[in-house]
Amino acid sequence: MFSYDFMQNAFFVAICISLLCPCIGIFMVLRRSSMIGDTMSHASLAGITLGLLTSTNPILGAFIFTAICGALIEFLRKYFSHHLDLILTIILSLSIGTAITLISSGKLKANANVFFFGSILTVNAADMISIAVLTILSVLTLYFLYNSLLYIAYDEEAARVAGVKVDFINYIFAILMAAAVSISIKIVGVLVLSAMIALPVASALQLEKGFRTTLLCSIGFSLLAMIIGLFGSYYLNVAPGGFVSLTSVGILLVVLVIKNIRAVIRRMQFSK
Repeated sequence: MFSYDFMQNAFFVAICISLLCPCIGIFMVLRRSSMIGDTMSHASLAGITLGLLTSTNPILGAFIFTAICGALIEFLRKYFSHHLDLILTIILSLSIGTAITLISSGKLKANANVFFFGSILTVNAADMISIAVLTILSVLTLYFLYNSLLYIAYDEEAARVAGVKVDFINYIFAILMAAAVSISIKIVGVLVLSAMIALPVASALQLEKGFRTTLLCSIGFSLLAMIIGLFGSYYLNVAPGGFVSLTSVGILLVVLVIKNIRAVIRRMQFSK
């Protein structure tokens, strides 16, 4: 299987996805804004269609448009501070409206349907370079902003009082979300991309460990889901996005079952 160049490319991208998505997702989950990931993934479709329309790299188009939408979400928070769901509806309307209009116009220079479900056949050398650059820059940014992001995730108002530049960092984080979405679309697909952002984190949270351990476990669960998903999609000849998503759900269910079994065993031991 690894004798094929497209599978080597796919696994390289899978490693990048497994590294970056949980790093972004854990902060989103702690901020109770994981649905932003779903909105951003749909926003990426509009960026893809714009990239195809202008004959530029679809990943680059997705990154630019998604970053704009992420910044717009932060901007609209000033006007709808207690209505995040309304802000997401506005962004979804803008994104889906743009994508449907461009797709139905018949002016796209390539087929955008492959980006709905993901494909292991479509990752080329140019995509790998773009994905590698976005991943490295994002991980470095997360490293330098780690403490501030963690502070904001637990208590945004306290972070403001402590002098953290919350608004500026929120805009930076929006760009990081755009990067995570952009590197994932070719393999995972637009429709189930949010699963790679939220589900590994959900599995890791069930372990009830500290933040760093939870983050590392999230990356581990993400990598496991990607590897199983790519192997499964290759041998079953199905779209990788759906299979990766199902694998992520399956891992979460296994973790929950093991957690409950251990809880029952502890109660039995305690009762003795």
